Amino acid sequence: MSTVENRVPTNLRAMLILEVVGNEDEPLSAADVGRLVGIPKQTAHRLCNTLVTEGYLTRDVSKGRFRPGRRAREMASSILHASVNHIARHQVLEALAAKVGETVNFVVPEDQGMSYKDRVETNWAFRIQLPIGSHVPFYCTASGKAFLATLSNSERRRLVHVMQLDQLTKNTLIRPDELLQELKDVAKQGYALDDQEFLEGMVAVAVPVRDGNGRYIASIAVHGPVQRLSTEDLVAHVPLLKDAAEQLKQVVFD
Repeated sequence: MSTVENRVPTNLRAMLILEVVGNEDEPLSAADVGRLVGIPKQTAHRLCNTLVTEGYLTRDVSKGRFRPGRRAREMASSILHASVNHIARHQVLEALAAKVGETVNFVVPEDQGMSYKDRVETNWAFRIQLPIGSHVPFYCTASGKAFLATLSNSERRRLVHVMQLDQLTKNTLIRPDELLQELKDVAKQGYALDDQEFLEGMVAVAVPVRDGNGRYIASIAVHGPVQRLSTEDLVAHVPLLKDAAEQLKQVVFD
């Protein structure tokens, strides 16, 4: 075993690999992982392959590089949910729900789509329910578009072109060029709308929640029925959502 390899304790190598892969915006090669962790490329490649087998890493299909897998994301989400920060997060959502008078959601991206992790329901008798744990598409929801808009142009384009863009309502964008243009607009304005694109009769708005380094971690969204809300009403709530997103960054990551 090399002197360099000896410097990194064996029982920490997998954790350090997950840390460096999770900290990067782009997928990493085995050589990148080895350099960042401080272990030989061959060792990094072997450990990364093991983490792929176990579901903690996955390979980028186009370049064969490594990025966080399902189990790593679920572990990160579970740690955040189980921590005391979950209580503070829920308090921020409750305060926002009281101000806007509609259901507020905390949503994160997973392989199957955007996943609802926390929510505060409206007190209205008539409301649209999307249970915690349910998944919704990336391309036709406010929370999903808020996520996609934070990606680099190349990554955004790659994802949109491999997605199955089903026509869920008459308003759903199913042409990649139209969706990419909207995501460009979302990135510029800092919020995303769902104007009855996922469900007939439901509108929504979402903004990204970022960590202390400015990286996307979740979307915070408000949705409701068109009988009570218009897209103009939702846009008027955007400053409140952005304030809540800033509070979430501070209570979870500061």
